[in-house]
Amino acid sequence: MAFDVFLVDDHKIMRDGIKAILKNHEDFKVVAEAEDGADAVQICRRTKPHIVIMDIHLPKLNGIEATSEMIRHCPETKVIILSMFDDENSVVSAIRSGARAFVLKKASDNDLLDALRTVARGGSYLSPQVSDRLLNRIKRGDLEDRKVPQALEGLSPRELQVLRLVAEGKTSKEIAVLLDLGLQTVRSYRKTMMKKLSVSNVAGLTQLALAAGLTRFANGNASAAAAGAGED
Repeated sequence: MAFDVFLVDDHKIMRDGIKAILKNHEDFKVVAEAEDGADAVQICRRTKPHIVIMDIHLPKLNGIEATSEMIRHCPETKVIILSMFDDENSVVSAIRSGARAFVLKKASDNDLLDALRTVARGGSYLSPQVSDRLLNRIKRGDLEDRKVPQALEGLSPRELQVLRLVAEGKTSKEIAVLLDLGLQTVRSYRKTMMKKLSVSNVAGLTQLALAAGLTRFANGNASAAAAGAGED
């Protein structure tokens, strides 16, 4: 049996590289490609592939958000996250979103193939460098619990998802499209979050999310997102 594989990465050269790796392995067949997380969710809903190989940093919806949405709509689909970074926050967030594997982009071809075969059998997989790093931190007792920052503990998983997108500068209309929600539903989430977090505007939500480390920004982007976060 050949497993249908869906490639999601905003760099064509990366997708072409993975296709070249899989070309000589008849147990895996690339059936679709996407360049951003929002399109990836819609394509996954239509094609229902066995396995998705997903970059963690994507336009529109990042790999974590896209994985959550895929698992919600296509629970039988298994997701492998690809990342340039092996920090524990990225790894734990990926697994909590529903991903079955976490593979570093600097890993070998065999590492990716091992992940694919393990996930296809129903297992879970971490690149050796990732698992070794996490184990060493656990042994030293300094692995932080990154579940939800204390200030945001009262928010539901969906509210956290909306808050992350707000912090990335998305308007209510954009969030509604990305998450397949009604515009009034998104506005209701924002209003409820402001009440729960005791802030008076969307810029306040953004600043809280950034301070709590809910999302990442390159230098200079955070203030721009906060300034534009109230726009619809």
